[in-house]
Amino acid sequence: MRVFIKLALIAAFAVPTAALAYAQDPKPTESPTPQQEAKPSTDVKAGDSEQSKTDSQKATIYFYRIKQFAGSGLEPSVYCDDKELARMDNGRYFGVTLEPGKHTCRMGDKQTGFELDMKAGEDYYAKVTLEAGFWKGHGRLTLLQKEQGAFEMKKVKLLGADKVKDRSLVTIFEGSDKK
Repeated sequence: MRVFIKLALIAAFAVPTAALAYAQDPKPTESPTPQQEAKPSTDVKAGDSEQSKTDSQKATIYFYRIKQFAGSGLEPSVYCDDKELARMDNGRYFGVTLEPGKHTCRMGDKQTGFELDMKAGEDYYAKVTLEAGFWKGHGRLTLLQKEQGAFEMKKVKLLGADKVKDRSLVTIFEGSDKK
């Protein structure tokens, strides 16, 4: 009888564990790549050509956070030049258009960040990750190479408009003109 109970318990735990171990993530939705965003359309109006000229004279930095279960309820703030840009939601990204030159980007706790000398027309990628803390997790901001950032950003969706704090700087989010 004891052997039967032990086998039943093992089977009860083994089947769900095996199912979770072999489960695959659903295919991520395709989000537009920054290279597709930067291409101007062929039927450009006079006002649009001036807009595209000013956009090409600026630099764009993309902040993204890979979707993970751990810390999914936390939404750390992202700052650039001491201005709060947005609250970073799990599995989302947003883009910020800035003037060329030196900019300082950091998380809300001021512990992590970087200083960057941005060039006109260039794209930059910053990854937000969460690290465990004593009472709660803290965001960590890491500047990545263009190839790695563009690849990882394909797996996340645009940030919702309700999470954006400064729409004068955050130009790429859900519901914005640029995507």
